[in-house]
Amino acid sequence: MGSTALTAEEFEEFYAHAVRRLTGQLYVMLGDLHEAQDVVQEAFVKAWSRRGRLRREAAPEAWIRTVAWRLALRRRQGLFRAERAWQRHGGAAPVDAPDPGSVVLVEALKELSPQQRRTVALRYVCDLSVEQIAHETGLSTGTVKTHLSRGRAALAPRLRDPHTEEAHGGS
Repeated sequence: MGSTALTAEEFEEFYAHAVRRLTGQLYVMLGDLHEAQDVVQEAFVKAWSRRGRLRREAAPEAWIRTVAWRLALRRRQGLFRAERAWQRHGGAAPVDAPDPGSVVLVEALKELSPQQRRTVALRYVCDLSVEQIAHETGLSTGTVKTHLSRGRAALAPRLRDPHTEEAHGGS
């Protein structure tokens, strides 16, 4: 009769398929891999405790991404002392380094405002539509379009492919 809640097995399968993607998305949005890993894990913990209310049809990935983003914002407002202490005392096991293209993108995105960075990442990393971004962020579609336009303009000089420019430079 309506939508059904995620079972424990479905949640575990969802986690296995989504955790890396969500961590990568938050890494691009935040510019800090360890922070992205932490907030995504914390968001999944929150989702696990609410899995009876999470609906398969209700985009649980978007819910987790939004929760992780909000957690990151709270940390940036001064509530991240515990994370720093953990890092000083060893932190989590080492993870593979991101590929060089991701590092270039993250560095370029750091020049944008947090909201522009989030909007650009949701569009081009998460492949969400303008309407989906507006729904997830609570912004109007016009504001989303403005953030995307300004973000693209700011990123264009930083993300030009030198190989493409060399190939077309002589024509």
